[in-house]
Amino acid sequence: MAGDSSGLGTGEVGHRWRFYRVGGFDQVRLDQGEDLRALDQLDRKLWLALSCPTRGLEIDTRTLDLIDTDHDGRIRVPEILAAIRWTCSVLKDPGDLANGSAALPLSAVNDLSPEGKALLDSARQILANLGKPDAAEITVEDTSDTSRIFAQTRFNGDGVVPADSADDEATKAVIAQIIDCLGAETDRSGKPGVSQAEADRFFAEAEAYVNWWKVAESDAEILPLGEATPGAAAAYAAVRTKVDDYFTRCRLAAFDPGAAGALNPQGLGYAALAAKDLSSFTPEVAAFPLARVEPDRPLPLSQGLNPAWTLTVSQLRARVVTPLLGPKNSLTAADWERLSAQFASYETWVASKAGAAVERLGLQRVREILAGPSRGTITALIARDKALEPQALAIADVDRAVHYYRDLQTVLHNFVSFRDFYSRKAKAVFQAGTLYLDGRACDLCVRVEDVARHGAFAGLSRCYLAYCDCTRRGGGDKMAIVAAFTGGDSDFLIAGRNGLFYDRRGQDWDATIVRVVENPISVRQAFWTPYKRVARFVEEQIEKFAGSREKAVGDRMTAGVAQAAQATAEGRGPAAQAFDIAKFAGIFAAIGLALGAVGSALAAAAKGFMGLSVEQMPLAVAGALLVISGPSMLLAYMKLRQRNLGPILEANGWAINGRVRINIPFGHSLTTVAALPKGAEVSLRDPYAEKPNPWPKVIVVLVILLLALYYLNDRGKLREWTGIGKRVQTQQTAAPAGASQSAEAAGAGAAPSR
Repeated sequence: MAGDSSGLGTGEVGHRWRFYRVGGFDQVRLDQGEDLRALDQLDRKLWLALSCPTRGLEIDTRTLDLIDTDHDGRIRVPEILAAIRWTCSVLKDPGDLANGSAALPLSAVNDLSPEGKALLDSARQILANLGKPDAAEITVEDTSDTSRIFAQTRFNGDGVVPADSADDEATKAVIAQIIDCLGAETDRSGKPGVSQAEADRFFAEAEAYVNWWKVAESDAEILPLGEATPGAAAAYAAVRTKVDDYFTRCRLAAFDPGAAGALNPQGLGYAALAAKDLSSFTPEVAAFPLARVEPDRPLPLSQGLNPAWTLTVSQLRARVVTPLLGPKNSLTAADWERLSAQFASYETWVASKAGAAVERLGLQRVREILAGPSRGTITALIARDKALEPQALAIADVDRAVHYYRDLQTVLHNFVSFRDFYSRKAKAVFQAGTLYLDGRACDLCVRVEDVARHGAFAGLSRCYLAYCDCTRRGGGDKMAIVAAFTGGDSDFLIAGRNGLFYDRRGQDWDATIVRVVENPISVRQAFWTPYKRVARFVEEQIEKFAGSREKAVGDRMTAGVAQAAQATAEGRGPAAQAFDIAKFAGIFAAIGLALGAVGSALAAAAKGFMGLSVEQMPLAVAGALLVISGPSMLLAYMKLRQRNLGPILEANGWAINGRVRINIPFGHSLTTVAALPKGAEVSLRDPYAEKPNPWPKVIVVLVILLLALYYLNDRGKLREWTGIGKRVQTQQTAAPAGASQSAEAAGAGAAPSR
């Protein structure tokens, strides 16, 4: 394709791309080798994703890490293209990736290219090392454990040689001692070994240690007792501070004889120890001076010593005083200064110690190692191992190849396109499992790290989202998921509800809803929403009214009981309250007015409805329903058409390149609602079914009867059928004649009187 190879433009027609429509938009097909070879020519505006994280996905993280060449924890388009190019260079037919096989056939490797030939040779070497020289294919399990691959090999190209890589016992011993002194580096076989850097460091330390000893051997003042000097110096250092303290105290006592008492332990000090179990190791005893302090008194070396320091002073006498000063029972301050001077050069030499890392081997052994050929032998072994580095790197390429052969097509079907998500034959890599809750199974479940941060953006998906905390094994394992509910209703999806989540490995987790992001689930639910709101409002008002009335009655009863108790205490009977007929009549009048208003409204509605023709009545009912439910349904329909997977993934770090729509039909497939199996036998007889209440039916019948009577009376049918109208008319026409006759009779009777 002679177009924009970077994918930033449409380019000219070259490779014939094939697209398929699913979920309301077009996606590219990538199931042929030519599609993969030309993938770098596909316009990047047609890729569904531009980057994704390497963690939190249901795919081998080793594969994602191999694709992530810059190791930043994200996979981007250039890294996908680089993985495709390398795979095409080592396979005969890249179309084999569509198989998604866990084993790479050796016959599929392109042995005509240099990369392919090196990879094939390494694959055969691996199989030979594993004891399968005749195997025709290699798997991820074969390449994942490098220690098993190199377990039977002496050299593996990593520049680290274990002790058993040496041919002679002397060199093996030196390598073991290098590891003991400096620590081990791990060989590809998993064994402890030595690299060239560590070997050079060891021999440098050995030379420094020997040269340091040469300084002492050439100066008699440094080692006044020869080989016994280090032991003597240790005995001297162990008591040095206390001896200095003793002679200083004696000098102070000579300076001021009155200070001797204060410089020795006082009675109160012993009194504090009297109640304790004492021993030579009691800290308070060890804090006392070495011996009793007197002006210029020598330090006794046997009798009169502090019990806590008897053994230490005895070692000083045996190792230092006797060898340097001869047999003595006490030590003067001058003697102590002579001894201190004897060890001054030694202490300076010790402070300049070099090669301490090899000191544990001893001077004689270090000199033996330096005098032997082990240094050159170990260097040659490391160079021999390092020479195999190209073959070892090719073995790493085999591991890369088998991972790509198994997983790369899956990556493409969840990055370039979302074929796995929309095909419904296999779950997408971002789908963590299935949530069972409230009689539904939700397949669109995604792992989340931060529920609050994710929910703040994922709401733009227009999906109804339920965030769940999942735990298993007594709460030891925890994770959070977000589930998209695309079927059923949301009446009982509230925080605190529990369900069961099955991950992709079939493990079950206890799931608890901790947060919901509300959006329409279906148009059917939107139809009933206004009525549910009205019913909820009426229910709340009734509860408020009933609660307030109950509280008022309780308050009146409490007040009445209190008044009666007070009256009894005061010696008078409870006051009788007069019946307020006016208040009682007012309450009933108010109730009557309310019922009359409701009845008038119902009557007016019924009159208007009855005034319609039979053909108009269904239209009127439909119109009323449309007026009530229409806005809610229209709003829900518009939001359902805007449902988009993108924000759910982008809140997890994806970069989605287009609108990944979840239309209404596809949404139904993501959430299945509980239903009886086809052909199931159902018995409708319920022994614990509630008995029907007749009053609702009676009320409905009475309302219908009253409406019918009203309608018949309004049309005159009732008067016509019953004859009431004719009798009234006859009475009205007869009334004038009777009235005139009465008048005449009255006039006749009145004349005589006049």
